[in-house]
Amino acid sequence: MANHKSAEKRARQDVKKRDRNKSYLSGVRTSLKGFRIALDKGDMDAATSSFNRAQASLGKAVAKGIVHKNAASRKIGRMARSLKAIAQS
Repeated sequence: MANHKSAEKRARQDVKKRDRNKSYLSGVRTSLKGFRIALDKGDMDAATSSFNRAQASLGKAVAKGIVHKNAASRKIGRMARSLKAIAQS
């Protein structure tokens, strides 16, 4: 446990930030799951719209510092590749 007033404040702030980041990351994962579900169904319109939502949520997570930019780029690239594969078939 923190012994100084400033350390106690920092501990309180860390709890708030951890909860906020956890919530936001959960939303990102939900959008990615929605894309995978739409892709499995083979519904091109739903997959495209969920791809756009997932891409936007990943971009916001990068801007907030929750997800690393290279990790988000990798995820977006893989989603785009799988969306293109469905479109061609």
